[in-house]
Amino acid sequence: MQLTERSERNRMASGGLGLAGACAETFELVPLPAAPALLSTADGIVVRATEQAATLAGETGPDALIGCRLAELVSRDGAVSMLRTRVGRIPVRPLSWPHADDEQLRVTVLTDVSDLTEAAPAAADAAHSNERRWLIEAQRIAKVGSWVFYPETGELYRSPVLAEFLGGSGAENATDAGSMIAASHPEDEARAAQFYADVLSAPEGELLEVELRDLPGKRIYLCTGRAEYNRSGRVERVQGTVQDVTEHRALERQLRDERRKLQDAQRIARLGTWEWDPRSDAMRLSRMLHEIIGKPTTAHVTFDTYLERVHPDDTDWVRQAWEPLIDRHEPIEVEHRYVRLDGTMRILRLHGTAIKDADGEVVMVGTVQDVTEQRAVVTRMERSSQRFSDLVNITPVGIGLFDRAERLVDANDALCDLLGYRLEQLRGMTVPQITHPDERQTGLPTPSERPGLRRRVPQRVLVRSDGEPVYCELHTSSSVQDDGTQFWLVVFQDITERRRAAEALRYQATHDDLTGLPNRAAVKDLLLGLLGRADSHRVAVLFCDIDNFKRVNDSLGHDAGDELLVALARRLEGGLPDGCTAARLSGDEFVIICQDIEAVGGVDSLATRVSGLLRTAVPVHGQLIRVSSSIGAAVPNGFGAGGEDLLRFADAAMFEAKRRGTGKVSLASPALMASADRQLQLEGQLREALNNDGLVLHYQPVVNSEGVVVTAEALVRWPHPDRGMLAPDAFLPVAEQGDLLRELDRWVLRTALREAATWPARNGRPVGVAVNLAGLVPGGPEFVDGVADIVAETGIAWNRVILELVETALVDLPSRTRHEMGELVARGVRFAVDDFGTGYSSLARLKDLPAQIIKVDRRFVAGVGGDASDFAVARAVVDMARAMGRQCVAEGVETATQFHVLCGVGVDAYQGWLFSKALPAREFRDLLERGPMPIPGA
Repeated sequence: MQLTERSERNRMASGGLGLAGACAETFELVPLPAAPALLSTADGIVVRATEQAATLAGETGPDALIGCRLAELVSRDGAVSMLRTRVGRIPVRPLSWPHADDEQLRVTVLTDVSDLTEAAPAAADAAHSNERRWLIEAQRIAKVGSWVFYPETGELYRSPVLAEFLGGSGAENATDAGSMIAASHPEDEARAAQFYADVLSAPEGELLEVELRDLPGKRIYLCTGRAEYNRSGRVERVQGTVQDVTEHRALERQLRDERRKLQDAQRIARLGTWEWDPRSDAMRLSRMLHEIIGKPTTAHVTFDTYLERVHPDDTDWVRQAWEPLIDRHEPIEVEHRYVRLDGTMRILRLHGTAIKDADGEVVMVGTVQDVTEQRAVVTRMERSSQRFSDLVNITPVGIGLFDRAERLVDANDALCDLLGYRLEQLRGMTVPQITHPDERQTGLPTPSERPGLRRRVPQRVLVRSDGEPVYCELHTSSSVQDDGTQFWLVVFQDITERRRAAEALRYQATHDDLTGLPNRAAVKDLLLGLLGRADSHRVAVLFCDIDNFKRVNDSLGHDAGDELLVALARRLEGGLPDGCTAARLSGDEFVIICQDIEAVGGVDSLATRVSGLLRTAVPVHGQLIRVSSSIGAAVPNGFGAGGEDLLRFADAAMFEAKRRGTGKVSLASPALMASADRQLQLEGQLREALNNDGLVLHYQPVVNSEGVVVTAEALVRWPHPDRGMLAPDAFLPVAEQGDLLRELDRWVLRTALREAATWPARNGRPVGVAVNLAGLVPGGPEFVDGVADIVAETGIAWNRVILELVETALVDLPSRTRHEMGELVARGVRFAVDDFGTGYSSLARLKDLPAQIIKVDRRFVAGVGGDASDFAVARAVVDMARAMGRQCVAEGVETATQFHVLCGVGVDAYQGWLFSKALPAREFRDLLERGPMPIPGA
């Protein structure tokens, strides 16, 4: 009944293998042996059976077997095949072969062998059952399943363990090889099918292997298979195993990853491993170590061959370094040079120790690291450190290393010399200990946190071992030692000399070079500070001018004048009361500044004391010179007067005192202060007039004895908007007090030369132009360049330019100033001595004046017609001028008598109202166009 039902199912599943009609009749025609025989298709479906086969299977007829699977009818049970029948199973021996007419069909003959197996005792069956159970349990523990496949019958046997493996893949009930292959992962199916085909075609006894994943891809199985052949050379069966190696493969992957990581780490660290068996002298090296020493992995390496490549200079001590490991099995560490086969040299660091192998024998193992690059870096760092140390030692500036507590740890020789200590004395000293007691800041300055930020370099006053102060600039930097300890690196730049030089420069900038007294800049600073105090009303300023000092200079020379000024300065320094400061502004002008006029008895008392100090007899150049001074005093007026105002008021008071006579004292009254303010206002207006060309020039002709105009003197006038046309004597003092003379001279010179360049020339004789200079004088800054620039700017000929200077400006000129004048003279410029005879110089000094024209002062000219003395002076000057090849011009010629007398003594040219007053530029131009001027009769 079971077989009948199964046959029916197989027919239905096979899609019509239980054929009706012609198909069934076709198989009926296929001949079968007269024995229990079955005819099956290639896929194992029975399509015909003999009556004997039906009888053996306990069926009523052959049709009951048709449609059954051969593998279901006949199955293996150990070494015996069993035929399923209606009443149970009976042992049979199947014999199968292809049908002679169609190889797609197979003929299987079943031989009943029950008589051969029924004799086995029950005890053997029990033992076989136990043995089978133990075997299955062992397979489960080992995660190994087994299988047997009979190609002739298509029968497949799976062990219970293998069925458990296949439980998650849907192939736990697989009955043929195709189902087993389908139980593999889709990506492995092709390999599974190829494995099955290879096993069927492999030589007998050859074991084949393949790794396959299960259907979900979570487990990995190692499948083996081996074919067994019968006597006829056909595959009788194929048997094999399936082992779950998932955990093994995961562990192998992990080991491979770890090994790869280790190899990568060794490659990065240039680290290899070695093992040495002293008994055989064989050394086994890792692949990385072979790469390090430059030997192929096939090279035979021994301890001696290793030593042969050690650098010759290192061989002996390296051999000795190995002795503790070889003799006493003590760990060693060796670093030496190694010469590779290609000739390159590497530095190797070797570690070694002794261990026991699995047999209990001692072997040496260890590592070798290529530290060539590390040593090169270390060497460079050591050399750099040495260079830094050498640089620190030879650097001329002091350098010190301080710990976090600001104790000195180390210093170079320059710092020891700077502070006057030996290094062992200096070590351990703190920053306050080497800082001068007067220094308020005793700690190290902190380094700038912003490197790009420029800030003032900190300065400290240190103290030497002998107590002397040392001024230093401190450059501080924070750094870290190799052990992580932070320290300060401080550079001490000795600026003592620089500070002294700066103080000297500041002293020079605020003190008079000649007398050493404070100068104008210092006076302004002092007054600024005093007038900013609450008791500024107690401040007083005395302005002192030495009477007739110009006469001392002119008669005895500038050296004598300087000696007199120094002597007076010393008297003031030693004789002034406390709280009073003496200063020299310029020339013969002294200023006394009193901080508290009430403390010295008032202005009158102080002025009397100062006047007494300056009224004295001073020995100069062997002569006793008696001097006095005119003194002007000023105190704050309560209207917010500044330092400059007090100086102006005191200066104005001094001029008031001088007008009253020598040795007088005058206090600046409100009226005088108002006048000084007006003078200041006039100074501002004059400055504006200079900037805006608000001045004009008049020209007074200078004629020869025939009335021909040869030169003209330019005289400045100021058409004031409120006061009308002002003559020079009205504003030149203002210009002098306001330090405008230099700018005024530049304006006059530029304007005069520009206008003279356009004057007409009669008979090819151009008229020269003379300009008086008071501020732009030889020896002054840029005198030559200033004159040359103006001449070039105006385009006038050099030989038409005459520069007039007073006699005192040309006395005792230094060689450099004479050289400057010589440069202009070489270009054609002529210098004239103006007002000659009024400078208190002897006539013998005339030969020393670097001038080409001598102008006799009008005071001598005025009396030549009736005063024998004036005539004698005039005649002497003319004769000496002629003897020295100089031209002589008479000033102030106003009468015909004067003209004829001077003409008789040989004067070259004449200037005065007899011929013309000073004329505006346009009128003077008209005068030139009219020709020679008329000569008066005798």
